[in-house]
This record gives sequence, structure tokens and C-alpha cells, in this order.
Amino acid sequence: MTNEELQQLVSTLSKRLFKRPFRHQAYFNPRLRTTGGRYMLKSHHIDINPKYLEEFGMDELIGIIKHELCHYHLHLEGKGYKHGDKDFKDLLAEVGGPRHCSSLPIQKKRGRRLTYRCKECSLEFIRRKRVDTNRFVCGRCKGRLVLEKIEEFQGS
Repeated sequence: MTNEELQQLVSTLSKRLFKRPFRHQAYFNPRLRTTGGRYMLKSHHIDINPKYLEEFGMDELIGIIKHELCHYHLHLEGKGYKHGDKDFKDLLAEVGGPRHCSSLPIQKKRGRRLTYRCKECSLEFIRRKRVDTNRFVCGRCKGRLVLEKIEEFQGS
């Protein structure tokens, strides 16, 4: 599904379920990680996580759109648009939208572990990012640091 098709789907659902037009933009945002969608208060745009369409299909996507459209229309009307507000809960129940979206399967994160050791006191430092050994010194004795090993791993 393209962004144009998503925009058309959101506009159609808005007219059909809420009886109001959707006058802003809806688009896929692949940078979203922990949420199915997001309504932007300042710009009034809606971001949708494309992974939910891939993993769960069209029904889940429509549920996420209903949820975000509830935020959208209530906010523009000046009513309670937050998750805990009665207006939001009532409108969500009326259109049949979910309170929460399904959880995505956990993806294993790749990373690395850098081990530095102090030349003077042998204190070990474990970092994920490189340390400039010409600039930084041991916090205990102010000795020089040496990169001892780099481990690549497939973590959780």
C-alpha cells in the first residue's frame, strides 16, 4: 500500500464513520517502533507504522486508523482527545476502534560491545560506542585506556 492509498483509506473511513472530512495528511512512517500510529497535535497529520500492515493485515490497519481518527476529530472539536478522557473512550466504542493495537513480534537487535582496560589500575570499561582514548582517561586513576576487544552480538 502506498501513502496515496493510505490517504484515500483514511479519508474514506473519516467520512463513513465520523461523518466529517479528514483535511490533513496520513502517511506511513517506518521509524515508528513501539506504536501502531500517531496523531500529531500541531500539524494534525497521522503517522502509521507500516509493520502493522505487513504483520497483521488490513483489519489491524483499519483499527489503528479508527483510533487515530478519534484523536484527530476530538482534538479539532476541542473535546477530550486523550486516552483517559470520557469523550475519547465513548467515540472509540461508537466506531469500534481498539484501545490498543496488537504487539509486534520482538525483533532481535544487533550490536557490539567494546571492552577498554586502564593501563595503570586494570579497571575494565564496557561500552557500546567507541571512546577516544587520546581524550578520555580512567575515572579511577586517570591512567590511559586501551581497547582490548570488540564483540559483535545478536541481542534481544
